[in-house]
Amino acid sequence: MNRTKVNYFIDIGLAISFFICFITGLIKWPGLIKIIGTSAYKVLHVKNITLLHDWSGLIMGLLVLIHLALHWNWIKAVTKTMLSGRKNNAKKVGE
Repeated sequence: MNRTKVNYFIDIGLAISFFICFITGLIKWPGLIKIIGTSAYKVLHVKNITLLHDWSGLIMGLLVLIHLALHWNWIKAVTKTMLSGRKNNAKKVGE
């Protein structure tokens, strides 16, 4: 599989895990419990929501680490350029 496809699937996985983690985090938010009432949480099964939240967070963290590892050379190059004070040609065009 080429690098573009790997990046694509990692980014899709990051997006999916982020939205699952974000939505379940909102559902679990203590302030939201007070607003919608505890009876709604009997229907939602808090244990299942917590399980989804925890696993999606772990998957997202793992995918972020893979994403950073795949882009490590780019991160080093950009950091070196920024710290050296050189201007990037792309920045000049966008200004």
